Amino acid sequence: MEDFNIKTDEEIVEIVRADNKELYALLVKRYQTKLMRYAEYLIGDHEKASDAVQQSLIKAYVNLNGFDTKKKFSSWVYRIVHNEAMNLIDKHKKDVRINPDMDFDSGVDLEDLYIKNELVSHARDCIKEMGLIYREPLSLYYLDDKSYEEISDILRIPMGTVATRINRAKNILKKICQTKAK
Repeated sequence: MEDFNIKTDEEIVEIVRADNKELYALLVKRYQTKLMRYAEYLIGDHEKASDAVQQSLIKAYVNLNGFDTKKKFSSWVYRIVHNEAMNLIDKHKKDVRINPDMDFDSGVDLEDLYIKNELVSHARDCIKEMGLIYREPLSLYYLDDKSYEEISDILRIPMGTVATRINRAKNILKKICQTKAK
C-alpha cells in the first residue's frame, strides 16, 4: 500500500489526473485550513471566506489538467482563492480606508504571556481594518509563511512590489493597532 502523505502536491496532482480522483481529498485536507485563513483575512467574513474557498477548491479540481506540475501547486491554488476573494470583495465593496497622516504613540509591553496573546488577538483585529492591497501580502508572508517569490506568483506582482507592500503594511498595521489600543 502506497503512502500518499509523503508525496509532493505536484506528484499527487499527477496521480489524480491519471486515475485516482479520490486522492484530490488529500490536497483539500492539506490546504483547506490555510486557504480558509487567507480568504478570511482578505474578505473579513467567515461565511463568505468559506464560500470562496469551497468554490476555489472546486475550480482547482475542474481545472487540474491545466495546472503545470513544474510549478508549485500551493501558489496555483492560492491564486485561485485570491481571484475568488477579489470577486466577492468587488461584489460587496467593503474596503476600510485609513488616514495615513494620523500620528500614534507606542507603548506596548510584550513581557507577559497574557499580554502577548491579547496582542495577537488585537493584531488580527487590526489586520482586518487594513486595505486589501496591504492585508494580502502581509497575511501571506506572516500567517501562511509564503516567500516573497510565492507571494509574487500568487498576487502576480513583482517581488520588489511585494517587499514594498509588506514594509508599508507593517507600518500601517502598527498605526492601526496603536489607535485601537488608546
